[in-house]
Amino acid sequence: MPKLTKLNQTGNSVGEVELSDSVFGIKPNQQAVFDVVKATLAGKRQGTHNAKSRGYVRGGGRKPHQQKGSGRARAGTIRSPLWNGGGVVFGPTPRDYSLKVNRKVKRLALRSVLSQKVLDNTLTVLDDITLDRIKTKDVVEMLTNLEISGKTIILTDLKQENLVLSARNIPDVTVNTTGHASAYDLMYFTNVVLTEAAVKQYEEVLG
Repeated sequence: MPKLTKLNQTGNSVGEVELSDSVFGIKPNQQAVFDVVKATLAGKRQGTHNAKSRGYVRGGGRKPHQQKGSGRARAGTIRSPLWNGGGVVFGPTPRDYSLKVNRKVKRLALRSVLSQKVLDNTLTVLDDITLDRIKTKDVVEMLTNLEISGKTIILTDLKQENLVLSARNIPDVTVNTTGHASAYDLMYFTNVVLTEAAVKQYEEVLG
């Protein structure tokens, strides 16, 4: 059972927290992570791109010249893909790029990423995060005390408005809840900061 040092906002140790083997101590499944990341990125695509085929380009209703005798190649329309201003062959059309991933695979991917963060020593557990005011400086000071730099995601069990608003102007730092963070989000950020309540919520949902 993995054990991590539990810290407070000032970066001081306030004890240890035991993590569940079934959530934070499994062998990471690379295929599950790949499938979920691929589906997440595919779902972000708008799919609104469109190119007109020869049937949708305006004009071209009249045969441009006679079939024989002119010395030019046979042509039935000036909107042929061979002509300038003509249609596009096999161009992109509006479509839905989303991919279906089973719920079990999503949970396995989440457990795999969390376990990998523990192995990489890039997961930090805090006893709690309390902000009495909306102040970016307070969050910067907290991350400095924790000796965390680079891309960081802070996860809480419930949405904390003061924390969200205080961190939104910090580059490469985001705040989310455990229920809305995907495996891709955890993969994207180098450092993961969890409150103790968030750890318990993960263990209840994923265990």
